[in-house]
Amino acid sequence: MAQYSAGKKKLGPKCKYIDGTTLSKAQKTKLMKHSDHHTLKHVKSMVSDMKKGKTFSQSHKNAQKKVGK
Repeated sequence: MAQYSAGKKKLGPKCKYIDGTTLSKAQKTKLMKHSDHHTLKHVKSMVSDMKKGKTFSQSHKNAQKKVGK
C-alpha cells in the first residue's frame, strides 16, 4: 500500500502483513498508522477480529485484553 509511507520511514513487517489482508483501504490505512504504537501480535489479533466483522475499536479493545500492547 503506497499511500501511507510515514514520511521517509521504511514500512516495517507489520505494514507488509496488513497489505496482504482483505480489509478495506480505510481499515488498512488506519491499521498502518496504529501499528507504529503496537506489536505485530496485537496487529494480527486486530486484523483477525476485523475480518470476522468487528469494528476497529472493538478489535482494539479485544486485542488489548488478549495480547496487550
